[in-house]
Amino acid sequence: MEIHRAGSRPSTKGPEDWFTGTVRIDPVIQTGAPARVASATVTFEPGARTAWHTHPLGQTLIVTAGCGRVQREGGPIEEIRPGDVVWFSPGEKHWHGAAPTTAMTHVAIQEQLDGKAVDWLEKVSDDQYLS
Repeated sequence: MEIHRAGSRPSTKGPEDWFTGTVRIDPVIQTGAPARVASATVTFEPGARTAWHTHPLGQTLIVTAGCGRVQREGGPIEEIRPGDVVWFSPGEKHWHGAAPTTAMTHVAIQEQLDGKAVDWLEKVSDDQYLS
């Protein structure tokens, strides 16, 4: 058994290669093999968002605060709010982040396949984000 006390693991800044804007990542679940699940609470300041990306085994988002946006490739931008749960299928290209004027926090849950939980792609342009 392991207990990680609140505040015992530091927050990190979302890397600029993977995010646009100010993003804070707080670890929730970080396991080693044979377990595959990984989870973090991610807070996006207004206008902040991920780059396009995929997950080999899919991803679940649970929105806990604010107002955000999600989009899968070829689909419309969808607004998300606290209590919403979003599932992206394995390999589905997508992005997620805050609304233009409102911050958003979600819990992201995904599994690793061969030690990898995400494949990062190109950044979401301002035109894509605002359309």
